[in-house]
Amino acid sequence: MNKPNWLDSSEYPFSSHYSAIDGRQMHYVDEGNGEVVLLIHGTPSWSFDYRNVIKKLSKTNRCIAPDHIGFGLSEKPVDYTYSTQKHSQNLTEFIKQLGLKNITMVVHDFGGPIGINYAIEHAHNITRLVILNTWLFSTKNEPEYKQAEFILKSPLLPILYKYFNFSAAFMVPQSWGDRKKLTAAHLAHFKNPFQKPSDRLGTLSFAQSLLSDQEWFETIWDRLSILNAIPTLIVWGEKDKFIPVKFAERLQQKLTNSTLLRLQAGHFVQDEAAVETTQALQQFLSANP
Repeated sequence: MNKPNWLDSSEYPFSSHYSAIDGRQMHYVDEGNGEVVLLIHGTPSWSFDYRNVIKKLSKTNRCIAPDHIGFGLSEKPVDYTYSTQKHSQNLTEFIKQLGLKNITMVVHDFGGPIGINYAIEHAHNITRLVILNTWLFSTKNEPEYKQAEFILKSPLLPILYKYFNFSAAFMVPQSWGDRKKLTAAHLAHFKNPFQKPSDRLGTLSFAQSLLSDQEWFETIWDRLSILNAIPTLIVWGEKDKFIPVKFAERLQQKLTNSTLLRLQAGHFVQDEAAVETTQALQQFLSANP
């Protein structure tokens, strides 16, 4: 498939690859050689989030960054189950198809539960973990969730997401710690993968999963100690308005082989603080051979 004309190839200079997952075309980046670093995105994002990390780490590692079905340059079917559990199943199949072994897994946002569920079920195949601004437990009793619950339950939510591209156009700017760093051209790379209402079902489903998947998130938390032997780096943008740093502290306490790095950035720490995040990853990889 040809890359879309809106994509800035100087920002995202990677070859496109596709894998057939559940009968759908999943796009992914596969750059460099060496030990595998698998980068899992959230919403409303895609492998573009990790472009600066990939540019650096691919000099020493094989960096693989898939776009979930319904996101980025992957297929966006209308008749599809866009649940977090389904995305985790897709990730399992993707890893199997590519024969990936001894994985350093990097997760962010919804990529957290999607990727860590795989890690728990296949801990033997995970060498290291890197966790960026996410959650791995039920948040239904958290004040941040209760503030958002009214909107999540509103009949206006599907309209906002499908017809106004709410997640990319409005939520992303709110996610930046320093909005001056988010240029119009940069924001366009969040918005443009979702050009039609039918392209936005994946982002809508992720929002709705905050209502429907809380019990599943809690099952991940209940099993998380399985990963205690795995070296884990937690990198957190402290200016995140949606996922507070107390979540990072809770993760650090639960994962006994983890360290926490706090950065002055918002939710998309790997993008807004790309240099610091990438340097932390490089140091982590070299310190945990």
